[in-house]
Amino acid sequence: MEIIDFHTHAFPDGLAERAMKALSEQGNIPYYLDGKVSSLLTSMDKCGISRSVICSIATKPAQFDSILKWSSEIKSNRIIPFPSLHPDDPDWEKHIKAIRQAGFLGLKMHPYYQNFDLDQPGLLPLFEAVAREKLILVLHTGFDFAFPRIRKADPQKISRIFQEIPDLLLVTTHLGSWEDWDQVEKHLLGKPVYMEISFSLEYLGIERSRYLITHHPKQYILFGTDSPWADQGACLELFCKLSLPDDRKSLILGENALSLLKKAS
Repeated sequence: MEIIDFHTHAFPDGLAERAMKALSEQGNIPYYLDGKVSSLLTSMDKCGISRSVICSIATKPAQFDSILKWSSEIKSNRIIPFPSLHPDDPDWEKHIKAIRQAGFLGLKMHPYYQNFDLDQPGLLPLFEAVAREKLILVLHTGFDFAFPRIRKADPQKISRIFQEIPDLLLVTTHLGSWEDWDQVEKHLLGKPVYMEISFSLEYLGIERSRYLITHHPKQYILFGTDSPWADQGACLELFCKLSLPDDRKSLILGENALSLLKKAS
């Protein structure tokens, strides 16, 4: 069984130590790896994970080129980089095309670190352009450790985007919306919306996690850890405690990711 982690992070070696320390202090959360790609690969080997999606976050428009360049450098048969685009980037349309032309399958955006609301005016054309290029958009959804509890990408906003752009290959993180799972159940559960499961099982508990996962279309759940902010091995152990049927387990651990990546190929 192939295991694919659809939500990880890493940084260039020269930046990793400084970035990990700053982000850990900002969010008041521990980290389990040093933020380097080599350490992620070691963790993957230890846990039997064949491939990982590395999600970058451009905190300012000027970072696009450097992130794209670094993503090209780390790309391999085991590392699937998703570069990032800042919504305030004046060249966002050209840069979305550049991501596709460089051979990447998706990109990452984060409403808190990039300071945008999912339904703010002017953002819809950007999402439409992502959909036209058939790129996967991994979007941080729900609240965030490091920021005030302001609704920037909650289930209602996600549902409206899905209605406006049904062909957008949107992956919502943290089982639809972190620490907003009552609204996930109300607005997203049962709909064809991709959800990855990082930082959710340990907060929801086994029974509620299992309920949400088994009441969502089985082809729309993805395994993710948010490494280095979580330990990949511990995440796998927690996932196994759900005691899902073998067919659903195989889909979540890898088959759904392969199918989604193929859609963007």
